[in-house]
Amino acid sequence: MDVAAIGSLALAIFLGVMMLLFIFRIILTWYPQAELNRFPFILVAIPTEPLLIPMRKIVQPWGGVDITPIIWFGIFSLLREILLGQQGLLK
Repeated sequence: MDVAAIGSLALAIFLGVMMLLFIFRIILTWYPQAELNRFPFILVAIPTEPLLIPMRKIVQPWGGVDITPIIWFGIFSLLREILLGQQGLLK
């Protein structure tokens, strides 16, 4: 395996894990009583919160619903498709 293949694999795993974490984060927005500083929710909050905090300053809650995890899921999905998709830049 060459370096480019290892890099593509690592990027694919990273983007996939982040997308999965944001799916969990979207589900957690449905349960506002969930305490994000307690186990197991902290496993989702630690990697996603640094990305959500600045985005919340730009995009305010829409109808009382925090849509920033949806935006980040879209960003990571778009990056994955552009970089690693069927005709991606890294293929």
